[in-house]
Amino acid sequence: MMTANRLMLSGTVCKTPIRKVSPSGIPHCQFVLEHRSVHQEAGFSRQAWCRLPVVVSGKQTLEITRSITVGAQITVQGFICCHQGRNGLSKIVLHTEQIDLIDSGD
Repeated sequence: MMTANRLMLSGTVCKTPIRKVSPSGIPHCQFVLEHRSVHQEAGFSRQAWCRLPVVVSGKQTLEITRSITVGAQITVQGFICCHQGRNGLSKIVLHTEQIDLIDSGD
């Protein structure tokens, strides 16, 4: 059964990326993306805000993750998945398949 699971989100990296290599040799980069925007809903302006943990995996993504530092503005696309933390609570994590750096115009 095919079900939709696709998310695109732009924002600012707000926590220092953590880089690890899994026991099977796959590199992972984990960081938190903060998103802020304004949307029209039922005729009113609504502030949207969230912080979402992001994971980038695989050797092919290592080059782009070097540019990911606190304050970097990026757009990520991928799928969401639940991860269970050490405290036993579940959190939604975005597994990135594509990252685009947003040109700050400098």
